[in-house]
Amino acid sequence: MQNISGNKRAAGSRQRAAGSWQLAAALTVVIVCALSAGLDAHGVSGKDAVFLQGLKGRAIGPLLYLGAKHMVTGYDHLLFLVGVIFFLYRPKDVVLYVSLFTIGHSVTLLAGVLGGIRANPYLIDAIIGFSVVYKAFENLDGFGRFLGFQPNTKLAVLIFGFFHGFGLATKLQDFALSPNGLVANIVSFNVGVEIGQVLALSAILIALTYWRTHNAFLRHAFAFNGVVMACGFLLVGYQLSGYFLSPL
Repeated sequence: MQNISGNKRAAGSRQRAAGSWQLAAALTVVIVCALSAGLDAHGVSGKDAVFLQGLKGRAIGPLLYLGAKHMVTGYDHLLFLVGVIFFLYRPKDVVLYVSLFTIGHSVTLLAGVLGGIRANPYLIDAIIGFSVVYKAFENLDGFGRFLGFQPNTKLAVLIFGFFHGFGLATKLQDFALSPNGLVANIVSFNVGVEIGQVLALSAILIALTYWRTHNAFLRHAFAFNGVVMACGFLLVGYQLSGYFLSPL
């Protein structure tokens, strides 16, 4: 009887492990396909680009929309934020960490566009991809397990927020924006980014809250963050390839 019980437990463990890896494989296929279909989808192109090129004055409403759209379609930003809030259960902690990220990206977005501070967009986006790897690695307790220390999570979120904001700025620096109404327009774009961030995070939090009600959450959390890390490496590789292969 003991052997039978032991065999059943072992079989159950194998099934749970197989389920975790199947989940990881499915998530990998879905996310990688999405990234492969539009690795530049969060840039400003098409009608939006034409609109920005022809902008001659204040356009607060349209810039609010563009900012929100940029964040909602910015999978690199969203992957990082998913990592940030993945294990945050208290609303005040979510607000704190998201506020740090918001301060960081708001400062560099405004400084990049209004202050004319420039950097290679491929390198900035590669660092943004690395931020996804970093947060997933932290969620896997990689620092404690392999390096024996735990970095300051709040400081890391703030610093990576600076790079995410710079990434937003490089998208706008591609255009010769008119100085007429520029401050109002960039502030509006930044506010739009915050609106898009709130909308996206609300949906993510609802999904996470529902997932956490299931016993499989902690079991699948490892696989999920492993997939997120893989996607971060994909983003880093893609941007570094662009940097080294770009004629610029």
